Amino acid sequence: MTARRVPTSTYRLQVTPDFDLGAARDVVDYVRDLGADWLYLSPVLQAEPGSQHGYDVVDHTRVDAERGGDEALRALAEAAHAVGLGVLVDVVPNHVGVATPASNPWWWSVLEQGQGSPVAWAFDVDWDAGDGKLRVPVLDDRLLDAVELRDGRLYLGDTAYPTAPGTVHDGDSVADVHARQHYEFVHWKRADHELNYRRFFAVNTLAAIRVEEPEVFAASHSTIGAWFRDGLVDGLRIDHPDGLYDPAGYLQDLAALTDGAYTLVEKILEPGEELPSSWPVDGTTGYDALGVLDRVFVDPAGEASLTAASGAEPTDWQRLTHDTRRGIADGILGSEVERLARLLGPGTGGAASAPLPHERIVDAVAEIVASFDVYRTYLPEGAHHLIAALERAAAARPDLGDVIDRIAPALIDPANAAAIRLQQTSGMVMAKGVEDTAFYRTSRLTSLSEVGGDPSVFSVSVDDFHQAQRDRLGSWPHTMTTLTTHDTKRSEDTRARIAVLAELGPEWASTLARLQSLAPLDDAVFSDLLWQAIVGARPASRERLHAYAEKASREAGDSTTWTAPDEDFERRMHALVDAAFDDPAVVAVLDALDERIDAAGWSNGLGQKLVQLTAPGVPDVYQGTESWDRSLVDPDNRRPVDYTERRHVLAELDGPDDDGPEQLPAVGLDGRAKLLVTSRALRVRRDHPELFTRYLALEATGSAADHVLAFDRGGAITIATRLPIGLERVGGWGDTLVHAVPTDRVDLLTGRRVPADRGIALADLLTDYPVALLVPAHVAEATDHGTEANAHGTAAGDGTAATHGTGVAAGPDTTDAPAAAAAAADESDAQAEIDILEGHA
Repeated sequence: MTARRVPTSTYRLQVTPDFDLGAARDVVDYVRDLGADWLYLSPVLQAEPGSQHGYDVVDHTRVDAERGGDEALRALAEAAHAVGLGVLVDVVPNHVGVATPASNPWWWSVLEQGQGSPVAWAFDVDWDAGDGKLRVPVLDDRLLDAVELRDGRLYLGDTAYPTAPGTVHDGDSVADVHARQHYEFVHWKRADHELNYRRFFAVNTLAAIRVEEPEVFAASHSTIGAWFRDGLVDGLRIDHPDGLYDPAGYLQDLAALTDGAYTLVEKILEPGEELPSSWPVDGTTGYDALGVLDRVFVDPAGEASLTAASGAEPTDWQRLTHDTRRGIADGILGSEVERLARLLGPGTGGAASAPLPHERIVDAVAEIVASFDVYRTYLPEGAHHLIAALERAAAARPDLGDVIDRIAPALIDPANAAAIRLQQTSGMVMAKGVEDTAFYRTSRLTSLSEVGGDPSVFSVSVDDFHQAQRDRLGSWPHTMTTLTTHDTKRSEDTRARIAVLAELGPEWASTLARLQSLAPLDDAVFSDLLWQAIVGARPASRERLHAYAEKASREAGDSTTWTAPDEDFERRMHALVDAAFDDPAVVAVLDALDERIDAAGWSNGLGQKLVQLTAPGVPDVYQGTESWDRSLVDPDNRRPVDYTERRHVLAELDGPDDDGPEQLPAVGLDGRAKLLVTSRALRVRRDHPELFTRYLALEATGSAADHVLAFDRGGAITIATRLPIGLERVGGWGDTLVHAVPTDRVDLLTGRRVPADRGIALADLLTDYPVALLVPAHVAEATDHGTEANAHGTAAGDGTAATHGTGVAAGPDTTDAPAAAAAAADESDAQAEIDILEGHA
């Protein structure tokens, strides 16, 4: 085991067959030069053939061959460690891929031998519900006519299924052989209510495993443990812990396996919800931070206008999400509800009464799982959330009051199998009902409909933002923060543009009405959502927008669905997308709107990026988002990144002698300004952790004080513009000052000197960019020529690695080199006094 490391930042790479571990190794130097501290890899264990995401692991004993295999991971880790980078890997404990049984030895064995398989215990199967057989929902309307018997196996197309020994004889029909197996092919539509194995959400080809069993944990984590023993990996990201039987127990086992290595969980926290304090982890993957970061850049004054804009916006978010969750419980996750009801049934009887009818228990369970205000509980922790759900369900459905009263004791008992099953089920219902349905049925400001967010919370005040940062620093200082992931509905820069619409208010409502008249669609909420996607992602290609429209409309499920597409509606919907390219009147409206929001969108994008990179927590940069990235939901957000171009731009920004660019890049479509902000913030955070030891909100005064967000991290000061259109309306910064401890500082983005004074004048500071990153002058001078060593380079045992400096340009009022040298001693003495004043000496 290596010494425990904690990253100062991470850079997420989507490792695929097309961008494999070898390609990842090739960008190690770029990630280091950018300033990130760790590489953060998507799942790398052996996945389904051709898998583009890796969350469908089929073999836990080896690294995916299409991604380069074990040796490629070793080579990548060694290259990363050699330059001081740590390695964080995404792992999937909840489920495995079963789309191609021949690729998954465990699944093949269970299909072939049923309950007699030596790995039958690995899967979460209700054998009794299937009359001793595992139901496999792969048939279409042809039923068994689609199945062939070849070479002693059953085939559906090119997919082979095993047959049990002695069950195939000469002259047998497909039906004869099928009837003798330990599995039963069923129509895919029966998966909604008759499936008898637990899945990941409603994905039939992802079967859950029982990682709570010691043998399953050991078998599925042997390779992961070896990574740590061999010093290849420094930390883990845990996918979907809410699906696990006992998340806390699993995380304790994992901590023992990794010797307490840095660990993050993909836990979605609802607003106000806390991560369980008993979990041995460093935090979440950052969706909770994302929601606050977004909303502090949203103008609360736009709420009423945008709510009314579509004319059909749902007025009660809680009612909407209850209904969408109930629809999921009654629909695609009906099998999970049925299984839970089967567990509860026998316990509903008494000495003088028969058990309750199964149908009433199913109805009550569906109502309860639709009534949670969080994804799940972790009994006995969080019991109040369960009690509240029971009370809400009983109030909403008084006709089920007697059923709820009878099943409540079992559901509140942490040791009861039904209580455990409920906890595993409620998170599925929440995710599918809210993230994948309700988010597509609200449109007033679509940037708010993000994983872990609550669209009914329109904005966050500056004071509340500051409090959230103080809370994070005090409770979970090493939790991840993020702006974009492989799962976000819209990337950070798409949301940054959409957020500007809140500042336009009635102006956007009028523009939307014009667009809807030019390209009508008889679903007003979805039309609003689609136009915002077009505006936010512009200039996205026609093909990308058509793909997004299809997915978003079918997820919404109001006017068309995945299982029953409405061809007429979808034809009109795609005509709307085409109009954004082909109709001159529509294009003119969109072009005019672009002129109105471009600069403000860039301001929001730079502001939220700098704030995220410098605020408490461990900031992650999702691949490619160091430059502008106007993506939509997956797979759009997993497109390849042009690292050749990014290397070139970064080299220009650093200059041939690491002394900064010859000329500051303008804020424009090329994204160079964002790469400048990202690299300077990452580098100073990595190389000067002493400047990021606390969180102090900085007060602003003056005519535009409401338009600045500023804080001091213990030496590094972040200043960001918010609500830029409103700032323009009040005439700019005027007399606005930010008040920090007086000391000479330098803006790392421009090289501009900020002399010690009682206030920092924003009219002078923010002339080039809407953001500034200030550090003490002696720090900027020390790092100007790339002489600083990576502060974390020795943790992996491979020595220190030289890094690029901050690369600031020579800004206004910069002293010459002799004068700077003569002043160094005086500045050091002055800084020591200031450090004492600021409380971090």
